[in-house]
Amino acid sequence: MENQQMRKMMNGAIILSAAAFIAKILSAVYRVPFQNMVGNSGFYVYQQIYPIYGIAMTVALSGFPIFLSKLVAEASTLEEQKSLLKKSFVLLSILSGVFFLGIYFSALLIANLMGDANLEPIIKTVSWLFLLIPFLAVSRGYFQGTFRMLPTAISQVGEQFVRVAVILIAAYVYTRNQWDEYQMGTVAMSSSWIAGLVACIILSVALYKQQPLKVEEQLKVSPVADRLKYKSIAKRFATEGITMCLLSALLILMQLIDSFTLYNGLIENGLNSFDAKNLKGIYDRGQPLVQLGMVVATAFSASWIPLLSQSFAQRNKKSFARAAKSLVRITATFAMAATTGMIVLMPYLNLTLFGDTDGNLVLSLYSVAILFASFIGAYNAIFQSQNKHKVALIGLLIGLGVKIVLNEWFVEHYGTLGSSGATVISLVTILMVMHMDTSKEVKESFVEKSFGWKLLFSCGVMAMLVWLEMQLIGQSTIIEENRLAAFGSTVIGGVTGIGVFLWLIIKCQLLTLREWLSLPFGKKILRKQAKWNGKN
Repeated sequence: MENQQMRKMMNGAIILSAAAFIAKILSAVYRVPFQNMVGNSGFYVYQQIYPIYGIAMTVALSGFPIFLSKLVAEASTLEEQKSLLKKSFVLLSILSGVFFLGIYFSALLIANLMGDANLEPIIKTVSWLFLLIPFLAVSRGYFQGTFRMLPTAISQVGEQFVRVAVILIAAYVYTRNQWDEYQMGTVAMSSSWIAGLVACIILSVALYKQQPLKVEEQLKVSPVADRLKYKSIAKRFATEGITMCLLSALLILMQLIDSFTLYNGLIENGLNSFDAKNLKGIYDRGQPLVQLGMVVATAFSASWIPLLSQSFAQRNKKSFARAAKSLVRITATFAMAATTGMIVLMPYLNLTLFGDTDGNLVLSLYSVAILFASFIGAYNAIFQSQNKHKVALIGLLIGLGVKIVLNEWFVEHYGTLGSSGATVISLVTILMVMHMDTSKEVKESFVEKSFGWKLLFSCGVMAMLVWLEMQLIGQSTIIEENRLAAFGSTVIGGVTGIGVFLWLIIKCQLLTLREWLSLPFGKKILRKQAKWNGKN
């Protein structure tokens, strides 16, 4: 039974991973023509406001849906689930309404704090998305809590397709009609609530197509449901829910701090407005790269919460410890590989996606955030399933404080490189706080059977071989001038890295047989490896 649950959960993880991967690919790819059409300054205008959109989408896509999936998984009856979801919708409606009004009517104040009053209409445009959060979050939370990841996945991909289309149309019209950058940004940001409406329609259809409840299930009343008072649910929203949302939006919050401090800091250090916008636009390239690197790890963390919550609620300590250790080990494996590969391939990725190699060092340092942010997501999943939200919240607040304090000094001395460093140090701080409160079993998962050393060895060998391969390919100067050639190099390096890494972690038995079998493609990989070994 436990293995069936894990397999179902892992299949859910792969569905969310695939959807998130498609969405992140779209998010990264559209930036290529978008930047070419609007330039670094136009990219700056868009990215300055992006964190506000990012926070809203994190709440609607991962923050509250993950939290609600946990509550739904804990519910023992259909009646209890229905009561929980209805009251959650009401509470989220109130919260979203407050955010909408606050952002809309404070748009000029926010823009001035960012150092650019022309951003006001863009901020007002993105604020409308907050009104869609209640339905998006509750419906996705319900589906994920009942281990049905497909509606969330389809809505996520559909939403991203529409959003990208609107953004590129806005950029195209901008080049044809000679709009200024702020008018373009306003139209591009309208994609947020337009795409949100599309996601609402997709989720509504999924809810409508559900099998109707049986009569006896409709009439079934649970005594537990009567105890789900608004006060108790609101308390959990204000503690667990908000903590999960803040941690899900961790990198977005770091970017929000950058929106208020980086541009202003560059101006104070003597740069003119054009140069400061240009550097900020280059720095903001790191955001889609890090999101892309975190796709798989984030999906695993989100999908494991229902199983962890059930094991904890049933007081099955052995099952909970095994699931927690596996989550951390699998997250570490994917996150470390993604971080290493991103850094080694950065010059080619940068040229492929953005047309030049400006800011390679800044973006490479920023990519380290993939590793630590993925670990934080895994730890948060474990903490939330145990109702241990205070430590995560304390760690988050300390980390954000470190980012604010360091940004001013680091930007003054090192510019955008300093801001990347401040982000990484802040994430390490949060992780250290959370690690101190993790269980002995989770801590031991890093040293058990030399897991940590095997992972470092595998990533090190992969990095060395891919780097050597890129050096051989890079002997041709055409790579430095041709985006298509850079794309080909990226694909070759990526395929080589994945193949070498998989071979190494199988050979050194990095993951246990149970962990391999729980992965959707784990059995096929092991079978092919065994077949290859038999031939040799």
